[in-house]
Amino acid sequence: MPSFDIVSKLDSHEVSNAVDQANRELDKRFDFRGADASFELADGVVTLKADAEFRLKQMQEVLFQRLVARGIDIRCADVADPETNLSAARQKVTLKQGVDQPLGKKIIKLLKDAGLKVQAQIQGDQLRVNGKKRDDLQVAIAFLRKSEEIDMPLQYENFRD
Repeated sequence: MPSFDIVSKLDSHEVSNAVDQANRELDKRFDFRGADASFELADGVVTLKADAEFRLKQMQEVLFQRLVARGIDIRCADVADPETNLSAARQKVTLKQGVDQPLGKKIIKLLKDAGLKVQAQIQGDQLRVNGKKRDDLQVAIAFLRKSEEIDMPLQYENFRD
């Protein structure tokens, strides 16, 4: 029985390269001269540090530009509210990976509502989709790629006949 897996993964090497490029751009920009601003990456969370809250928005734009340039979809970025005190501001951007339970249920519901002849089940942080024919699976992939209701970048792998 043909099947494929739906996953959502980030290339950690590309993420670290994008953060490094963003740090280098901050060093070069005139409006950040003398400002204590930096990006730090740890366990899929990018921490933006600056001396004022208004700089965080500019830094966020720089980070997103670098992520997009490196081929990382910014729909996986979850931006937290900024934390400020008198001398510094900090903001966390979490880069989500994996198909979590609510997203998995949403994808299964979309496939069922579309009337496609496939079955999907959640397996940890991925989804396994089975069908009787290879063509049904290809139609399901095309349908999910066109769907605008999914707010995470998805990859389709382990396509087996």
